[in-house]
Amino acid sequence: MFDAMSRIPPRFQPHPYAYHEEIELEIESLTNLGKGVGRHGDWVVFVSHALPGERVKARVFRNHATFSEADLVEVLRPGPDRVEPPCPLFGGCGGCQYQNLAYPAQLEWKRDQVAELLRRMAGIEFPVSPVVPSPVLYGYRSKITPHFQKPDKGKIGPIGFLLEGRRQQILDVPRCPIASDSINRALEGLRREVRANARGYKKGATLLLRDSLDGRVRTDPTEMCEERVGELVFSFHAGEFFQNNPHILPAFTEHVKREALGDGGVTHLVDAYCGSGLFCLTAASAFTEAVGIEISESSVDWAKRNAEGNGVTNCRFLQGDASDLFAGVTYPPSRTAVVIDPPRKGSSPEFLAQLTAFGPKRVVYVSCDPATQIRDLEHLKGGYEITRIQPFDLFPQTRHLECVVTLERK
Repeated sequence: MFDAMSRIPPRFQPHPYAYHEEIELEIESLTNLGKGVGRHGDWVVFVSHALPGERVKARVFRNHATFSEADLVEVLRPGPDRVEPPCPLFGGCGGCQYQNLAYPAQLEWKRDQVAELLRRMAGIEFPVSPVVPSPVLYGYRSKITPHFQKPDKGKIGPIGFLLEGRRQQILDVPRCPIASDSINRALEGLRREVRANARGYKKGATLLLRDSLDGRVRTDPTEMCEERVGELVFSFHAGEFFQNNPHILPAFTEHVKREALGDGGVTHLVDAYCGSGLFCLTAASAFTEAVGIEISESSVDWAKRNAEGNGVTNCRFLQGDASDLFAGVTYPPSRTAVVIDPPRKGSSPEFLAQLTAFGPKRVVYVSCDPATQIRDLEHLKGGYEITRIQPFDLFPQTRHLECVVTLERK
């Protein structure tokens, strides 16, 4: 396991534990950040990579007002769901949190964490559906972005990802088991190329490796990529956002379409953060007409190309003004569903006010961060009620997931 530095940090608070004091405790649960939660007496301690049902020895590296954080030193009694992580860097690399946790247990804990966030943040008691599993558990990522820091004396140091719990220190990652085989093959050559050209870098950089349908991994963010989702092919710039677990996307987009359509009465669809058109185009066939709205001019251009390339004729795309996003939508709200898939930070209060003012019959809220999603539900609960909460595991072996919440107008 990765060990914290032995030097005492200058701002370390020495109570209730001394720096690097070792304690034994039972792990009861997991946080939504993937850390084990236990109690040492009455004091709560978060332990990285410790699992529920385990007794562990942990080394404290930070004390807060109401809890402490600790590194895992030794598993004294393994839990029933502990498995051997296949990656030799697990525990040091900050990319994965759950490689040591059996996959069915990963899904159960992710479901429980959504339900707990609902209770704690919004006071909502609502059944969360079982998490839809990824069909592929390793080698699923179609994009990775390794980093390296400024060359030292003409040489580049580690190329990889941040160390667990660190904000700057990078761990060298020659191979990533959750990335596709094609990306790992390309990574080997790219690492050699970067190191051979070390003097060309005046500062650190972030690399890009992205799969495309032609089998060639893109490393230039301005190059065109293609990804197939069901019967549709999407084109986009390699550096732009597109979901990076293609194996689960058919089921994911089909669910969004079904939820937007509901049990009748909806004939029009609005995709309010449409990007290159993923949800709008995969759902368009079920609606009389659909419109995608996006602030980014480049994304709107790609969405239009994707509609044309796939022969989708009942879907149009608008570049929206953030202050009046629904200005170009003339659909009757009582027969319209709106899909929203905002960035990790969630939607702004201004957008949510526009959404409720438009007043669609149904809202399907897709989020990669259930915490910000649940925060936003506070703005909608006056006019809408939840009808379904469905998580999808787009990111096996990590703490991350996508959650789809369906809301109906009251």
